[in-house]
Amino acid sequence: MLIEFCHAKITYATITQAELFYEGSITLDRDILEAADIVPGQKVQIVNLNNGQRFDTYTIAGEAGSGTVCLNGPAARLGVVGDRIHILSYALIERHKARDMSTRVVALDANNKIS
Repeated sequence: MLIEFCHAKITYATITQAELFYEGSITLDRDILEAADIVPGQKVQIVNLNNGQRFDTYTIAGEAGSGTVCLNGPAARLGVVGDRIHILSYALIERHKARDMSTRVVALDANNKIS
């Protein structure tokens, strides 16, 4: 049996931009994506600590080292610049293998630098 397992979690990211008139997604600094082992186009769940919103979208790689965390399209209505969010990715794995796995956690500071 396969179960959904939290593969990676980016904690305390600060939204730096919100672009309503865009196709949709979240743009993240490429360095942050790589640290979390999340690939562009991968489905992620966003949890907004400021307003309690929870939603799914997919990732787009932004400029490395920029600290970019940009909500695009309709997601831009679910958070504003300065909100703190967690970004979670999940993987389907065999139940017995989950016992030996751990979630990769990438903690960010207030400037979206890996701490």
